[in-house]
Amino acid sequence: MKRVIRTATYLSDLDDIWRFVARDSPQAATNLWARIDAQVDRLADPNFPRRRGRVKGTVELIAHRNYIVILLEDADAVIALNVVHAKKRYP
Repeated sequence: MKRVIRTATYLSDLDDIWRFVARDSPQAATNLWARIDAQVDRLADPNFPRRRGRVKGTVELIAHRNYIVILLEDADAVIALNVVHAKKRYP
């Protein structure tokens, strides 16, 4: 199992998503935050699906149909860098 590390930027992105969704439904925002973060936890398993990132050296996790988590990965750890909206032009 790999260590899962969450950067401050990743956590800030999650908080921004929460604030946006919470304008309509705080409960839905909390559920979405938890769902995305739970998917990141599952990356400790090296067999959990992920894809090669659009930026060289990164990996992407489709954590929700609307949100993609940008990651770095090595033999020992997975580092969650950012969360971006799936429709955002990234990079």
